[in-house]
Amino acid sequence: MEIPGLGKLEKDEELGWYYSASIPVEVLNGQPCRFVVEGYDEDLQKEDFHIAIKNFLSLGRTVLNEAAPYVFQYYEDCNSHWDPEDDEFVTIATPNEVWRHVQFGQEPSVSRRHRKDKSIYISLECNCDWEQEHGLQIVFRNGLKVNKIGPFGSHLTNADAFADDALEDVVYRH
Repeated sequence: MEIPGLGKLEKDEELGWYYSASIPVEVLNGQPCRFVVEGYDEDLQKEDFHIAIKNFLSLGRTVLNEAAPYVFQYYEDCNSHWDPEDDEFVTIATPNEVWRHVQFGQEPSVSRRHRKDKSIYISLECNCDWEQEHGLQIVFRNGLKVNKIGPFGSHLTNADAFADDALEDVVYRH
């Protein structure tokens, strides 16, 4: 099986997911990533996957710079639970510094949302210095822009995570 932008993929027969070989991802500082594509076989609009993957692979750092204030809010919310004397306490002075404390995941997951807009989303599970247990999830709607920031979870939007359609365009909710 081949998917444009990802090349030949291997299928996990048990899960039905496809895995790409590692390819560099510009938005993640050129870090090699192995993509996981979910729900591709049964999807009737495979071109949507192709477009989202192409979009994501063409992203520059600007998209992460735009998301930095949301990541910083997440950091501040998490850090507010620690005493400055605790080992878990991390000091980040500004949103511009937040990415120095994030270790990007190496397996972006590509899947279709099953409600509302039914778009293709690319979800990335990352580690971060301020929340070692739950990490950081960065989700990209149609591979174009960050639409969700927060602890890692299975949801692609905050509207789905909190079962509240009013949160459809909310990037971070504390």
